[in-house]
Amino acid sequence: MSIIGIIPARYASTRFPGKPLAMIDSKTMLQRVVEQSKKATLLSELVVATDDERIEKHCKEIGVKCIITKADHPSGTDRCQEAYVLSGSKATYIINIQGDEPFLHPEQINSLAKACDGSTELATQMIKCSNYEMLADTGEVKIALNVNKEALYFSRSIIPFVKNEKPENWHLKHDYYRHVGMYAYRADILEKISKLPVSTLEKAESLEQLRWLENGFKIKCVETTYESHCIDTPEDIEKVLRLLKV
Repeated sequence: MSIIGIIPARYASTRFPGKPLAMIDSKTMLQRVVEQSKKATLLSELVVATDDERIEKHCKEIGVKCIITKADHPSGTDRCQEAYVLSGSKATYIINIQGDEPFLHPEQINSLAKACDGSTELATQMIKCSNYEMLADTGEVKIALNVNKEALYFSRSIIPFVKNEKPENWHLKHDYYRHVGMYAYRADILEKISKLPVSTLEKAESLEQLRWLENGFKIKCVETTYESHCIDTPEDIEKVLRLLKV
C-alpha cells in the first residue's frame, strides 16, 4: 500500500501564532516534525499543507514539498483532503501527522501505517492510561473499544464507569486508553468524511472523530507506547525541553 504523510501547518493559531516556525533549541517546530517524519520508512511521500507563504518559504529551506491550501478549513482533516487532491498523489492512504508534535517518534507513523491494509477505513493511535489524574483530565480523550480494537466511542469523560469501585482505582480494574491524535485515512474514505456535516456528538464533545463514528465509519485503534508531547503554547516548549533535557 502506498502511503502519503501530510503535515497540516497553520500559521494563525489562536493560542500560539506562528507556531510552526517557533524555534525549539536550534530548529523550528516544523523542521523537527519533518525530520522525524522522513525517518518513517513506510511513508511513500511527505508533504506539508499550509495556507501561509512564510511556511511555504520555510519548507523550501528545509527541503520538503509544500502544498498551499485554503485558509478556512475547520480541521486538519479537511486541509489534508485538499492537499491530497492538489498534490496529485495516487497513494491509497493518507496519514495526518500533527505539526505541533516536534518529538514524535518515526515508529508512531510506521505502526499506524501497518494498519493500512486495504480493508481499514480509518485508523488512529492510543496509549494506556497509567493513573487516575490522566483519566480525570478532560483534555485527555478516552476511548472505548470493541473486541477488534475499533473505537466504540471517544469522550472527554471517563469511559467506561466501573461500578462498586472508587474512581481513583478505576485504572487498576480496567484497561483505559487515551487518544493520540494521529490519523490514517483510506483515500476514498477521506473524501467522504470531509463532506459530512458537523454531528451532534461532535458538537457536544468538540471531537471531530465522533462525526465519523456517528455516520457509521470504523476507526481502528493502534496502541503505542511513545509520548510525543504536543505544543499548544509558547510555555509548552520550555516544559518539553526540560522534560527531554535537550
